[in-house]
Amino acid sequence: NIIEEYTPFHHQDYQTIVGKIKGFAASGDACVLSTINGDSNVPFYKEFANQGLTSADCPIMAFSVAEDELRAMDVPPLVGHLAAWNYYQSIDTPENNAFVKAFKTKFGDDRVTDDPIEAAYFGVHVWAAAAEKAGSVDVDKVREAVYGLEFDSPGGKKKMHASNQHTLKPVYIGEILKDGQFRIVNASEGLVSPDSYSTYLHPDGNVPAPTGGPKKE
Repeated sequence: NIIEEYTPFHHQDYQTIVGKIKGFAASGDACVLSTINGDSNVPFYKEFANQGLTSADCPIMAFSVAEDELRAMDVPPLVGHLAAWNYYQSIDTPENNAFVKAFKTKFGDDRVTDDPIEAAYFGVHVWAAAAEKAGSVDVDKVREAVYGLEFDSPGGKKKMHASNQHTLKPVYIGEILKDGQFRIVNASEGLVSPDSYSTYLHPDGNVPAPTGGPKKE
């Protein structure tokens, strides 16, 4: 009941693969978990719509399609498809509304914020907070200071992992709307701790190294 298909980065021709998906989805109870990254999303979603598939026939759950990617697509045929992120522009809080307004003022009303943009923004502020806490810009001292650091971001409160440089964040499932934004249809209860290291490669998981840093092998 599961079919896997892989394409290289920058792949453009999805006619055959979408044809397979269409056949697989003929029963009416299929979905796609898409890890397609970057510019390949555009031809994939375009071909999906060209072959008459919709979110009602076979919903797509994407892990790399955000508001900025949707700017390059014909959005109406994509309405109803889903994506998983830790931030959406549509988060309706005073802090995020101010962030979105400032971003558009700086870069233009046609621009949108998204998860990678928010992460890049708060990453600088987290480094600054850790450097202030450490009283130094020394790499190792800042790294130690960042462990367990709690901070506010445009998307809400977040926290650094206690023994590595990963971030505890909320997880949201968003549904694509015709205006290129996402309606949040599901949210985690609080922050989700990252599964930072594969247990296949690191059997000890997140056990901190003696120095307090991530375990290395």
